[in-house]
Amino acid sequence: MSNAAAPGNNTDRQAIGQVALLGLFVTALVTAQVTAAKLLALPLPFGVELPIVGTSISLPGAALAYALTFFASDCYSELYGRRPAQLMVNVGFALNFVVLLLVFSTLEASGVNPEVSQAFNTALAPSVNIVLGSLLAYLVSQNWDVIVFHKIREFTGQGHLWLRNIASTASSQAIDTVIFIGIAFYLAPTLLGVGSALPQNVLLGLIVGQYLLKLLIALLDTPVVYLVVRLVGRVSDKPNPTAFGN
Repeated sequence: MSNAAAPGNNTDRQAIGQVALLGLFVTALVTAQVTAAKLLALPLPFGVELPIVGTSISLPGAALAYALTFFASDCYSELYGRRPAQLMVNVGFALNFVVLLLVFSTLEASGVNPEVSQAFNTALAPSVNIVLGSLLAYLVSQNWDVIVFHKIREFTGQGHLWLRNIASTASSQAIDTVIFIGIAFYLAPTLLGVGSALPQNVLLGLIVGQYLLKLLIALLDTPVVYLVVRLVGRVSDKPNPTAFGN
């Protein structure tokens, strides 16, 4: 009886893990899309001052939410394989346009209360430079993350999960940060005249600060990645016909 129950329990865990990781990925992605325009200043603890960054880390409001997408995609890659992970990433890219369409249609619709409508426009209206920067950064960095993750896995097998999690996330987050900040706050304003170009010292501070936070998150989330993989169980450990791509 116990032997018969085990496969079903394993399949249930894999199905729940799949839905949960997809949900986390999409939730974090949508949150990042609507919070990217706000710039944050997070003070460093204990009065620490770093070169370039100073006493506080400057970063877009989407940084934390976007970092969670890499956590979700790394877990998904390890559990379900490269092809399903790339499908998730590229379908997520297409869904970005659905989010933008829904936001724009809501903002353009007539509102009963002008003050509320103005508040919505101020808070949610995504500027062209932010949209261009976030879309291109997402497309390049997320696909790079999946590719690097599985290139390392080809050499390490199922061992050294910490290595592929940190290496893939660290490199892809660097790419994402440079592309997003460079396009959204420098290239698009300079070449297309949309938004405001930031001084180079501010741009460098944004890039360094945002990357430091993302790298810290990648280091801290590694034990959680191990925990998720252990709880759910890899599809490659036991064939699962319900998994995407099988």
